[in-house]
Amino acid sequence: MGYAAENIRNIALLGHGSNGKTSLAESMLFVSGATDRQGRVVDGNTVSDFDAEEIRRQISISAAAVYAEYNKHKINIIDTPGYFDFVGEVFEALRVADSAVIVVAAKEGLNVGAEKSWKYVNDRNLPRSIYISKTDEEHSDFDATFDALRAKFGPSVCALTLPVKENGKVTGIIDVITKKAYRTEKGKRIEIDVPADEVDRLEELYTELAETAAGTSEELMEKYFETMTLSPDEIYGALGTGIADCEICPVFCGSAISGLGTEVLLDAIVNLFPAPKEQGEPVNPDGPTKAIVFKTISDQFGKFSLFKVVSGKVTPDMTLTNPRSGAQEKMGHVYLMQGKKNIEVDEISCGDIGAVAKLTDTRTGDTLADPKAAEELPGIEFNRTCYSVAIATKVKGQEDKLAQALARVNEEDRTFTVAINPETHQTVLSGAGDIQIDVIVAKVKNKFGVEVELSPARVPYREKIRKTYDAHGRHKKQTGGHGQFADVKIRFEPQMEQEDMIFEEEVFGGSVPKNFFPAVEKGLRESCVKGVLAGYPMVYLKAVLYDGDFHPVDSSEMAFKTAAALAYKELVNASPVILEPIGSLKVTVPDTYTGDIMSDLSKRRGTPMGMSVDKDGMQVIEAEVPMGEMGSYAIDLKSMTQSRGSFELDFIRYDETPAATQQKIIEEAKKLEEE
Repeated sequence: MGYAAENIRNIALLGHGSNGKTSLAESMLFVSGATDRQGRVVDGNTVSDFDAEEIRRQISISAAAVYAEYNKHKINIIDTPGYFDFVGEVFEALRVADSAVIVVAAKEGLNVGAEKSWKYVNDRNLPRSIYISKTDEEHSDFDATFDALRAKFGPSVCALTLPVKENGKVTGIIDVITKKAYRTEKGKRIEIDVPADEVDRLEELYTELAETAAGTSEELMEKYFETMTLSPDEIYGALGTGIADCEICPVFCGSAISGLGTEVLLDAIVNLFPAPKEQGEPVNPDGPTKAIVFKTISDQFGKFSLFKVVSGKVTPDMTLTNPRSGAQEKMGHVYLMQGKKNIEVDEISCGDIGAVAKLTDTRTGDTLADPKAAEELPGIEFNRTCYSVAIATKVKGQEDKLAQALARVNEEDRTFTVAINPETHQTVLSGAGDIQIDVIVAKVKNKFGVEVELSPARVPYREKIRKTYDAHGRHKKQTGGHGQFADVKIRFEPQMEQEDMIFEEEVFGGSVPKNFFPAVEKGLRESCVKGVLAGYPMVYLKAVLYDGDFHPVDSSEMAFKTAAALAYKELVNASPVILEPIGSLKVTVPDTYTGDIMSDLSKRRGTPMGMSVDKDGMQVIEAEVPMGEMGSYAIDLKSMTQSRGSFELDFIRYDETPAATQQKIIEEAKKLEEE
C-alpha cells in the first residue's frame, strides 16, 4: 500500500451542487477497481456520501476522502460539497489538495459554483482542470459549456476531450492529443473510429492545444513555428508543466454514470497532474515527520483526524507534538480512509493522506510534528459566520447535553460558533446560512438525542435618557417591630463619557448619612440592568444624590436600595429613548447586482458610505445599517445575487432609534415578557 511521493496524486473535486462530483468520484473508484460496484447518489450507496444527513438529503455535506489505485499510482480524491453553506469543507480539502477538478454539468453550463471554485483555486495558486459532466443527458451542450468557460476564464482553458454524438446522443469521447475515439462497455473503454463530422472540430481543438503547449517554453515555440506540429509526448510534457504552473487548465468530459471519459481523466491525473507539494514546494520524504490535520470526523463514538504527511512518514504508536496546544499525541493505529471505511496500515508515507483516532488535543488545521522539529504549518482560514439564530432545548434540563452535542459537532465543523448572549440570555448559533444550521440541528438530534427549537436571535438594544430630571424615591413601610424608611432625591442627567452609570453625591447637612451612599448606588446599578421603556440596559446615565431623609431606627441599607429603585422608575419622565446597534456593512457583489443591493439597503434603513472595485472586479459597497434589520441578510443576499454576493458586518456604535421602530421594539419586549 505504500507509494513514493512522486506516485501520489491528491485532487479535490469542486463545483456547484448536483453537478456530479460525487458520481465522478464513484466512477473513478469503480473504473480503477477500488470498488466492485458503482453506487448512485439517488440510491444512497456512494462511498463518499455516507453520513445519514447526506443520504437523506441526497447532497454532500462534508468533504470525504477516498482513494483509487491506478497505473501504479495512488490517487487521493476529496469529494467536497457544492452548497455554499458548506464552503468550509472546500477550504479543508484545498489545504491538502495538490490540484483541483472543477465539475460543471453540460446541461447547466457555466454557473456560480464554477466561478467560485475558480476563485478558490486562483486565490491559492492551485493547479486546476475542468470536467464537463453529464454529457449524455438530454439538452446537454458540451460546445456551449466549453465556449462559456473559455470566455469567462481565458485561453488557458483548453479541451483535451471531445464528445462523440450519434443521432443527437453522446455515445463516446475523443482524446484530442492522441486523436483517438472511445466508447464505454461495462466500465471499460473500447476504441472506435473518429466520426467524419468531428474531424474538423478535432483538428481545430488540437491546433489550439498544440499552440497552448508550445507557449510553455521557447524551445517548443520555436519547433512549433518551424514544423507546425508537436508529438504527443511533447504535448504531454508541456501540459504537465503548464498545469503545474497554473498556465493551462485542461478540460475533460464524459458521463460518470456510464464511465465514459473516466479512464481518460484518470490517465491525465497520473500523467499530467503534479505530485504532492506543501506551500508550493515538493514534500520531503527524508525530513522529520510533519503532517497537517485538515479534517475531523466526530460522532457519539469518538473522532478520526484526517491528515496529509508533508515530511517524513507517520507510523503506528509514534508520538508527535502539536505546536499549537503543546500536546504530545500518541498516534496509535493509522488508517487509510475509503469514505466511512478505515483500513489499518503500517505507515502513511510522505505526500499521502491518512487518519488516526482518539487524538486528545488536536483539531482541524493543527500540525503534528516530530518533537525535535515541532514547527507549525499554516492552518486553514474559514469565512466569518454571517447568519445567527437562537437555539434552545425542547425539553428543560437538557442544556448541558445540548452544549456537549454542539461541542462534538463543532469538532467536525469549525465554521460555526456557539455563544451565550449575557444580555438576551439566549444561546446563539452562528454559521454560514440556514441549510448549515438545519444540518447541525439534525445531527444534534440524530447523533446525540437532543431535540431543539430555533428562534430569531434577539438584538441587544440599549436605553438612555435625553434630558435632566429630578426624581424622588421614598420607601416607608411599617411592620411589627422596626419599620423601613428611606428618602432620596436624585438628579439624573444624560452623559456620554462612559456606558456605565456615573454616581456622585452632593448631600449637605447629613440629610442622608454617608454609610447609606453605597446602598443608593447599588440600588441604582441593579435597576440600570433593565431600562424603563422595554427592559434593555440603561446606559450613559449620571445619577447625583443631592438630598433625602432618614430615620435613626428604621433606616437601613435595604430601605435606601429600595428608595433608589423607586426614584429610578421616574426616568420615564426624562425623555428616554431606545438605542439600536449600528453595523459597518461591506457587501461584495458583481456589478450587475449593485442597484438591487442599494435598493434593499434603503429598505433596511441603511446609509451608503462609499463604493470601490476589488482585485476580482467585484463591486464593494460600504454602508452603515441597523443590525436589527440584518437578521435574514445572509439568506436574502444569496437570493438577490444567485449566491454570488458576500458580506461582512461589524458593530460600530449605538444610535437612537426612530419613533416608529422604537414603538415596535417596545411592543415586542412586552410580548416576550408576557410569554
